[in-house]
Amino acid sequence: MASFKLKKGLNINLAGKPEQKYLSVKEADKVTLVPDDFGLTPKVVVKAGETVKVGDTIFFDKNRPEIKIVSPVSGTVEDVVRGDRRKVLGVVICNDGKGTSVELPAVNPASAKAEEIKSAMLNAGVWPLLKQRPYNVVANPEVQPRDIFVTAIDSAPLAPDFEFAAQGQEKELQLAISALAKLTSGKVYVSVKTGSKLQLKDCEMVTVEGPHPAGNISVQINHIKPLNKGEQVWAASAFDLLIVGRALAGKADFTRVITVAGSEIVAPGYAKVLPGQSLASVLAGKMVQAEGKQRVIAGNVLTGTNAGINGVVGYFDNTVTVIPEGDDTDEMFGWITPGMNRYSTNNTGLAGLFGLFKSKAWNLDARIKGGERALIVSGEWDKVFPMDIYPEYLYKAALAFDIDRMEALGIYEVAPEDFALCEFVCTSKTPVQQVIADALVKLRKEME
Repeated sequence: MASFKLKKGLNINLAGKPEQKYLSVKEADKVTLVPDDFGLTPKVVVKAGETVKVGDTIFFDKNRPEIKIVSPVSGTVEDVVRGDRRKVLGVVICNDGKGTSVELPAVNPASAKAEEIKSAMLNAGVWPLLKQRPYNVVANPEVQPRDIFVTAIDSAPLAPDFEFAAQGQEKELQLAISALAKLTSGKVYVSVKTGSKLQLKDCEMVTVEGPHPAGNISVQINHIKPLNKGEQVWAASAFDLLIVGRALAGKADFTRVITVAGSEIVAPGYAKVLPGQSLASVLAGKMVQAEGKQRVIAGNVLTGTNAGINGVVGYFDNTVTVIPEGDDTDEMFGWITPGMNRYSTNNTGLAGLFGLFKSKAWNLDARIKGGERALIVSGEWDKVFPMDIYPEYLYKAALAFDIDRMEALGIYEVAPEDFALCEFVCTSKTPVQQVIADALVKLRKEME
């Protein structure tokens, strides 16, 4: 088994780590499917008041109508929520309680042809779980990728352990891997953590060791087989492939395992939820009764969305995190007050001086702790960016939308999530992820 070890990166040791136990979660009374989760232009095919079943198409991609998003529950469409210029913000479906799965025709990857596998995945509504590089968008089914990369590691703060979440679903994972092997002219690379007990066929397994972002697919691609201009590779999370495997086995079931964690959770653990399920139903009875405000994040603290208790679980989220908001904290000198309880990646606080930085579980709040200022190219991003790319210079090229410079600096290899730690440690409080995301959208329009 091939392997590589990362030295650059940062593990943020947050309080509220999940125990490997399942929490009781209320059944979803409604789900909301959000087109922005997929990065496509939606064409909604349902109306308010219409009855839908599990697997029925809710909307599809206007540019590639074969890519469709289906309902994870049976019930009634409550509303099609629109924003400015009638942009579709979400489709709300009330769950009638009649089921969250439906039988499908099973597909045997060993005997099926590539087109049969593609057709089955498209019809089941699981194709959007495959992403492509470049651009970090839903994979184009008309293209044969050079290789396919799968990550069975989520190294983000408070993220779930894949092997615990996948217990009892090993056959479904193998089905998905075998199916993907039929869709590429190259190899399927599956990255696992050191000491993994996963045993998979029809792929090349790679052991990855090191701090976050070791679990990011872009990092794994960069170290296993870098992407060149003009090439396309596909990427998938092993968490998502469990859903793909169920569909190929003959069952459309979009239930996913996530962690409910953070310092504001009474007993952090794992939960089985539906994409788009309300966070209120997931967090009912689980949050600490605190005097101060709490931030409810759909996702992890680095890349998640400040959704609030009225938000929903994102389609690709593996974590729901609750931490203190922090805006009601009253400190004599603000965030520069000295003390043992100061988190600093540069070890400038007393905790760093006394060696407590890595060992302590930190109860961090959501404050930025600093003001936005001109970008300081200090090399601090490079310390947490384990790819053969200069992050500060790529950011500046993206900000100026200099296509030639972006191409030379590796824009085709990255996704916004790869810059989350750069944003976290940045002295200048620079919104790196948003700038990279905007540049990728513009670049795709320009190049395609």
